[in-house]
Amino acid sequence: MDLLAGLLAIGFTESEAKTYLALLQDHPATGYHISKKSGVPRSMVYEALGRLHARGAVLETSDGRAMQYRPLPPEVLLAQHEQERRRLIGELGGGLQRLYTVREDDRVWSIHHRDSVLAYASELIRRAQHEVALVLTDLDLEALYEQIRAACDRGAGVRALLTGEADLDCGEAARHAPLESELQELTGALMVVVDGREVLIARSDTDTTTATITRNPNLVLIARQFVWMELFAQRIYGRLGADLLARLDPADRRVFESLIASNESKA
Repeated sequence: MDLLAGLLAIGFTESEAKTYLALLQDHPATGYHISKKSGVPRSMVYEALGRLHARGAVLETSDGRAMQYRPLPPEVLLAQHEQERRRLIGELGGGLQRLYTVREDDRVWSIHHRDSVLAYASELIRRAQHEVALVLTDLDLEALYEQIRAACDRGAGVRALLTGEADLDCGEAARHAPLESELQELTGALMVVVDGREVLIARSDTDTTTATITRNPNLVLIARQFVWMELFAQRIYGRLGADLLARLDPADRRVFESLIASNESKA
């Protein structure tokens, strides 16, 4: 990890970050020594030390000749930052929520960036009262597992179609035939349908994740029925014997055979 970039991300200026990193490696030290080690000009290093000391990120003392500095231990610094971040998010969340009003509409919305998509999906599942229908890759199952497990625990009906190798230990879950996932272009898809009221459908590739979100009742119905029908087909598959499989068209038989191979490899 780029430590300088990490410190910048949590609110340090560049000169503060370089000063703190230099102190971690060699302390106690004078401002003159820190300037030489960090590459921060002396006029700026004393300003950076002053700001860092003011917020408790460095400690200072005088030995009678010059001011000496040492860094706040990293674990203490990060714990302090995390505590402050939680406090700020708590205050900010309350204020923002008071301004926000949910608008009921049936338009189709788009959202980009995987973290935002997963956060929205997680919140949908968290608010589910009766039913959650899902299509999940292994990565999406891992990211959303806690909320899915919580939905199961509070009695919501969870139905999941799994397109990867991972297992879901609650609700009704079935593994999608790998060949069928490829044919239907589901290998990178995420779908979350909640209470028959809202659906999120996302697709991910190596660079981007893009999702569509809507409360349009017709589109929600189609998404919900897709998951229901796929799970129904999986239950029917479980009752098919070799004689019935032999009577299928070759293309359909290959789909079921790919599922058989997948299940046997898991066993």
